[in-house]
Amino acid sequence: MSVIYRTPEGEQAVREAYLAVLANWPIPSQHLRIATDQGETFVVACGPQDAPPLVVFHGAQANAARWMREAQVWARRFRVYFVDVIGDAGLSAPSRPPMESEAHALWLDELLTGLGLAKVALVGESLGGWLAIDYTTRRPERVTRLAVLVPAGVGAQKNLLLKALPLLLLGPWGANKVTELVIGPPPVDPSPLQKQLGDLMALVFRHGHRRNIKIPVFADKTLQRLTMPVLAILAGRDVLLDSAGTRRRLAANVPQAQVIYLPEARHLLPDQTEAVRAFLQGEP
Repeated sequence: MSVIYRTPEGEQAVREAYLAVLANWPIPSQHLRIATDQGETFVVACGPQDAPPLVVFHGAQANAARWMREAQVWARRFRVYFVDVIGDAGLSAPSRPPMESEAHALWLDELLTGLGLAKVALVGESLGGWLAIDYTTRRPERVTRLAVLVPAGVGAQKNLLLKALPLLLLGPWGANKVTELVIGPPPVDPSPLQKQLGDLMALVFRHGHRRNIKIPVFADKTLQRLTMPVLAILAGRDVLLDSAGTRRRLAANVPQAQVIYLPEARHLLPDQTEAVRAFLQGEP
């Protein structure tokens, strides 16, 4: 049985929808497939070939399509590599190595080598934020700047199930309410791109297995290895992660941390494209 999908038919439905989204990528791009010991890794690359490299990781139950709007802005100044994280709903291998081990860092070593990259800036969201922090604390010499949105592994992981269970007993209406707890209400008048991305997300949620895991929390001494410039954007109404705890621990342990705290935001943040761009370019 697949660790990612409930059925082969569901996997095929998600794959077809994802390929249709990739066909509408808003700027010229390349599809790269890099061999690693964890299996093949799929990457969408765009931006000038000679621009500074930026590697981007999505969160759980997602893929590179998450960043289609950001691609148009970030690729003006960077060669951006949007990675389909292994073990998730993209086109990379279904491997899910233990998070307590060095396996993900070794995978990323191979990926960066395969892409021909020595030093990079990193962006990660949620579980992708954990991946970015994990790699940077293990290989600080390879990361120039680190931007994380609602990163896992710093503040405590919350138990959404306590809030979700009563709602899930109410059928589709309750399931929609659980989704709103996590990402907020859907846009009233979505653009064609928002609708296509929303439909893809709905397919992933319907057909995918959630990662029901306890995400390792970084120790203080581990966070203290983040000596490069760091941007963290946090959501005050995040039902998955303790953002207040994340803010406190970053302030105490990461000397160059810049924290943007959005008190009314949920786990899926409002558009932070420009804030991340400005940070990556070293603007005040």
